Amino acid sequence: MTLLWFCLIGIVAGWLAGQLMKGGGFGIVGDLVVGVLGALLGGYLFGLMGVGSSGLVGQLVVATIGAIVLLMVIRVVKRA
Repeated sequence: MTLLWFCLIGIVAGWLAGQLMKGGGFGIVGDLVVGVLGALLGGYLFGLMGVGSSGLVGQLVVATIGAIVLLMVIRVVKRA
């Protein structure tokens, strides 16, 4: 059940990041994949900083920030 929630939060975070990063999205399916990967990245980055998240909203914020960071990195790599 936890994996299902993780995927759902990642999908929503990917959609949100795609909306916030105009011109940085990869279409709906690409943004959803980026959201799930961004959720992993966000959890890792926030863990390094010693910041935790609790509840649905906190997890969504962490996942969205991770997806935005991932979209920015992908954008920089695509330009190189």
